[in-house]
Amino acid sequence: MSKILVVDDEKPISDVIKFNLQKEGYDVVTAFDGREALEVFASENPDLVLLDQMLPEIEGTEVLRQIRSNSSTPVIIVTAKDSEIDKVVGLEMGADDYVTKPFSNRELVARVKANLRRQDATLPGVDASGDHSQKEIKIADLIIRPDAYTVTKNGIDLDLTHREFDLLHYLARRPGQVLTREALLTEVWGFDYFGDVRTVDVTVRRLREKVEDSPSRPEILMTKRGVGYFIKPDSVH
Repeated sequence: MSKILVVDDEKPISDVIKFNLQKEGYDVVTAFDGREALEVFASENPDLVLLDQMLPEIEGTEVLRQIRSNSSTPVIIVTAKDSEIDKVVGLEMGADDYVTKPFSNRELVARVKANLRRQDATLPGVDASGDHSQKEIKIADLIIRPDAYTVTKNGIDLDLTHREFDLLHYLARRPGQVLTREALLTEVWGFDYFGDVRTVDVTVRRLREKVEDSPSRPEILMTKRGVGYFIKPDSVH
């Protein structure tokens, strides 16, 4: 049974979310401010976090930053801020997904299920696309090891989120093939992902900061203007 941490300072909202997730068979723990959220996260080791952005004690963005400093547990931001910049900030800080208040319980449960499935797909023996191939891939000074779910650069482990690894691995197995943002949302994020194509752009930008020597002049993860992204074929060896 997957355990979900629900963090929201509005108890009626928290209770509704908890009730609907428990109906789906999930074990649910709750926290009502940022400080408590970090304490519960450390003690309960949840499989996924639903995190409100606006929290007392410690803001949701800071809670996310601290979680990401030592964990790749999926985090879905729950926010009343529906502007594009607020969503992008959450994604750039390492959130896996976001949902805007007010939301339907059906949508929220679907997002939880999609992110947990993506998390399950990272277990040894299965990669993000369901392909059981565990072949090591070398790109420039990167080594992707699907069986260990790791990427090294010049022998040093890179701290990638699950989504960043999924995206890099998916593209790396198709060097030179240009994938549209829509195709990447479908194949990497999943058919039932509710986000928009800007999510792909944010993840690519974050990934380039980790794998490229000069993110503003990429040599590995390339852009085909107006189309999508691809791995430079002559970087693969």
